[in-house]
Amino acid sequence: MDVSATSATNINPKDDSQNFNQFLQKILAFIQVYWYPIESQNRAFSEVIRSWGMLFLLLLLLVGLVGFNAFNSFVFRDLIDFTEARNLPKLTHSLIIYSMTLIGMVVVSGFSKFIKKRIALDWYQWINQKILQQYFKNRAYYQINFQEKIPNPDQRLAQEIEPIARMTLDFLTTCFEKLIEMLVFITILWSISSTIAIVLFIYTVIGNILATYIVQQINKINKQQLEVEASYNYSLTHIRNHAESIAFFRGEEKELNIIQRRFNQVIDVTIGKIGWERTQEFFNKGYEAFIQIFPFLIVSPLYVIGTIELGEVNQASYACYFFSTALAVLVDEFGKSGEFINYIERLDDFSQALASVSQTSNQVNTIQVIENDHLAFEDVTLQTPDAAKVIVEHLSLAIEPGKGLLIVGPSGRGKSSLLRAISGLWNVGTGDLIRPPLDDILFLPQRPYIILGTLREQLIYPQTNNPISELELKEVLQQVNLGNVIDRIKNFDEEMPWESILSLGEQQRLAFARLLINRPDFVILDEATSALDLKNEDQLYKQLQETGKTFISVGHRESLFNYHQKVLELAEDSSWRLVDIADYHSTAITVSKSPQTQATSEPIEILVEIEGKAQFSHQQMQGLTAYSLSTIRNKASRGQTITANDGLSYRYDKSPDILKWVRV
Repeated sequence: MDVSATSATNINPKDDSQNFNQFLQKILAFIQVYWYPIESQNRAFSEVIRSWGMLFLLLLLLVGLVGFNAFNSFVFRDLIDFTEARNLPKLTHSLIIYSMTLIGMVVVSGFSKFIKKRIALDWYQWINQKILQQYFKNRAYYQINFQEKIPNPDQRLAQEIEPIARMTLDFLTTCFEKLIEMLVFITILWSISSTIAIVLFIYTVIGNILATYIVQQINKINKQQLEVEASYNYSLTHIRNHAESIAFFRGEEKELNIIQRRFNQVIDVTIGKIGWERTQEFFNKGYEAFIQIFPFLIVSPLYVIGTIELGEVNQASYACYFFSTALAVLVDEFGKSGEFINYIERLDDFSQALASVSQTSNQVNTIQVIENDHLAFEDVTLQTPDAAKVIVEHLSLAIEPGKGLLIVGPSGRGKSSLLRAISGLWNVGTGDLIRPPLDDILFLPQRPYIILGTLREQLIYPQTNNPISELELKEVLQQVNLGNVIDRIKNFDEEMPWESILSLGEQQRLAFARLLINRPDFVILDEATSALDLKNEDQLYKQLQETGKTFISVGHRESLFNYHQKVLELAEDSSWRLVDIADYHSTAITVSKSPQTQATSEPIEILVEIEGKAQFSHQQMQGLTAYSLSTIRNKASRGQTITANDGLSYRYDKSPDILKWVRV
């Protein structure tokens, strides 16, 4: 796609005027929040005064810098005149003044840059703090993921806030300095020759019209470039976050094509930008070069006829140079303005989206949360956040204190969604949800959240401070069969990449350790033992039962029935049923035959049930596992157990009245 050609064909003078007005409005609105706050914005009045004091000092330094340059033009004129007149005393005096002026310029320039960086840093710190507060308010960091128009929120936080304050301040102070510089030096030119000042002014107006047109094209391309680069960066981050899944699927070629496609978009936009930057460079250099000819075209003849001195010719050249340089910098700054305006627009969109998702909804279709000391649903109908799908209808149940509820149902039927509703993440629907305060609930997901911190911080999370001794921490690790982790660390306060060090099973046991340390009154487990063997699962659930806490589990393993008293089954049609564990029985177990017979036969149903124990032949066990028939017979003769595809363990009972594989 030819970006430069596309942009050029869409130009409309009326649109340009509107864009410029919007440009000014956005800058002024952004500046006002920090520099002229109508509300406190969590800033003390003394901080506002301090910021204004530093800004006033910066402006004084910039005025002083322009003043030094103007003064030097006169000193430089005297140097030329005294050199031509061979007046050594006056020449020496002028050299001393010129040297002192140069030293003063160095000091003022260095100090002004320092002050400007400090102001930009304070501004950036305030913006970042304000956005982070919005990001974490009412779990906006979670809700924002459902906003399609706000992709890559992490990149906006990490990369797009700092340039705003720095570039905005650079733009405004540079415009202030260069406008004063242009005014001062055109006044000097007027004192030498009004003709050259008038010609220069007319030339400037024409040049600015052309420069503005070029700048607008570059601004449009800058916005496109920011978007496609963000998309490309996100695709690389996506690869890093899902590297293992891609490796399992061997999806390197597909992922490479996706990344290459997004990179090509970056290249296309960059090519268009380079074309307009080339045009801008030709214009700026030609514009600046033509201005420098003015003194020699107009002022030099006056020197030849004796109207002015040689020093004034050089001063006029000096003034034209500074005027042209100031104008070139000014045009260049307006060219760059599109970049930070794009940043401001994206920050404003991000801030508005955060404010929107963090507000408590008062809509009619919002589930009402009532805080109490127990957990219950009263006629709750739960929908997805976009209200596009009903998860469960008219759910009414109460969880008995100190007991366990197991939620089962087909995949994708919203088992985890009920847990999100309890945690307050999803609230679209009707009815009343009665639950304890969220501080009394601990959530254990299938993939535990591993923070960036020390092992002590991992174990006490989400608490920030818990005066628990290392001996107690070691005991807890032993309880969850993580004693070997102690051998991998120097101490509990050593920060390590735990997500890479611990396997998924170890991470799930670490999550149970958090449970034993935090001791919540209510526990929610979303397939929290899916990566554990049955022995570890049994040990952890029994410890949970011993605590006497109320807990809810979501899972597919039949072994989970051993630790709960009630079963909530969700159906495809959004209906549900609540039954006792004792009354909840599978009437059939459908398994597939071995690969050798699968192509020619339908799945078989095993309905063998003797004294409450399912019994399977060698051939039927082959259908339940990935083992060959000879391996199954070998394990049977040796008395070894087999873990089947359903996650349960089986042993071969050689009793004369059985001679079948039975569940352990």
